[in-house]
Amino acid sequence: MITAELKKKLWSAQGGMELDLQFELGTGESLTLYGDSGAGKTSTLRMLAGLLPPDSGRIVVHGETWYDADKNIDLPPQKRDIGFVFQDYALFPNLTARQNLAFGLRRGEAEDFLEELIEISGLGELQHKKPGQLSGGQQQRVALARALIRKPKLLLLDEPMSALDHQMRNQLQDFLLDAQNRYRFTVILVSHDLGEVIKLSDRVAVLESGLICKEGSPAEVFMQHKISGKFQFSGRILHIQQEEVVWIITLLIATNVVKVVVSENESRELQVGDQVVVASKAFNPILNKV
Repeated sequence: MITAELKKKLWSAQGGMELDLQFELGTGESLTLYGDSGAGKTSTLRMLAGLLPPDSGRIVVHGETWYDADKNIDLPPQKRDIGFVFQDYALFPNLTARQNLAFGLRRGEAEDFLEELIEISGLGELQHKKPGQLSGGQQQRVALARALIRKPKLLLLDEPMSALDHQMRNQLQDFLLDAQNRYRFTVILVSHDLGEVIKLSDRVAVLESGLICKEGSPAEVFMQHKISGKFQFSGRILHIQQEEVVWIITLLIATNVVKVVVSENESRELQVGDQVVVASKAFNPILNKV
């Protein structure tokens, strides 16, 4: 169980803001912090990691106190059992992919787990190449594997896949889900990609001006009303076109392009770029904007 109570005065180009958050997260759960830029998401990750001191509050991870303002406890980052993945990968350019992973091993630890991570992350043929010889997606795969090499209690992800194309992002999401199922680490993710949030999260906390304004499962947070259906997929609208008395909505769902027929009334609420959920019951697709 992870318990966090954080208060911090933050400053930005728009002025000051009081961040005041409280949340609990079970072992092996995934929580996404979602909201506009400047809402306090990255600052929250930095406080959990020990990179930014809160003004007050406490952080307790599996019974160990990492921060408690009242008790004057503030463990440095190197003593907090975390993995942290940034947008810019932060790999050592002079080390190979394998050496980057090995750098994160605990002292005296055998390399058995390193070999396991290389296998499940698909880095076998790339392990002896340096970051400059790897694509962005391959570098991010190394960064994710390196963050997992210490088997951290808490994995912090700050929009780590935002610069990647959809196919590579989907592959890394699958790798992350597989790794979490295997090793049961807890994840706190910052992401603006709704499909990614729905795919990777058990819970979502929506931040607004430093406060949690909404919290729950992705369905509870993003659905305007509950949907009953045999299947549900999230996608983005690529095109809206009228065909006689119906409207054709073209969607990108993962790497697939799908067309759905809707009524004129339904089409009026939609526009290109919207994220939607496609649900079907008895072969009648329903589109709901999220």
